[in-house]
Amino acid sequence: MAIKKEFLHLQAAVEENYIAGDYIFRQNEMPLFYYQILNGTIKLTNVGDNGEEFIHNILSSNSCFGEAMLLLERPYPVNAVALSNCSILKITRVELLELMAKYPRVALDVCLELSDKAYNKYVMMYKITNNNAIDRLVELMDVMKDSQENKDKFSFEIPYTRKQLGSLTSLRTETVIRAIKKMEQNKIVMINNRKIFY
Repeated sequence: MAIKKEFLHLQAAVEENYIAGDYIFRQNEMPLFYYQILNGTIKLTNVGDNGEEFIHNILSSNSCFGEAMLLLERPYPVNAVALSNCSILKITRVELLELMAKYPRVALDVCLELSDKAYNKYVMMYKITNNNAIDRLVELMDVMKDSQENKDKFSFEIPYTRKQLGSLTSLRTETVIRAIKKMEQNKIVMINNRKIFY
């Protein structure tokens, strides 16, 4: 879980606004800040030599990002790009370490957040080696829905485009489109107004 906003404000967190398409940080830059999303959505991504984008994660309100590299003082291996207009709180590494030293609960929250991300990454990496597109998509949707209170069938609106789902699962967009149609026929998902509900 991310750090409570009240703790970040104790460290005089700075709020910055970004518009869709803005880079928050770029691959190979040295990290300077701990970032936490107040509202909006960002993606962590790489772009290959062929111009193809690989999305590692899409994060929204109350998520933090880049904290592992900040703590390790290692260059970012990804880009962080605003997918929508968003507001982000940030504090420096020194301020983060001071906060963690003063409030052990904050240190635990950062540790739990890093652990959750690592767990989800391991699960996803294993699942995307599966050749079955539907299995890959179901696993991704299970991971996304897991944090929701309402677990009823078709209660969760998938917040990604079919292209983004492809990037997250290493599938071609056309394959995702075909798989989603099959999933709808098999009553795994429901499509309403081109939106996917799981």
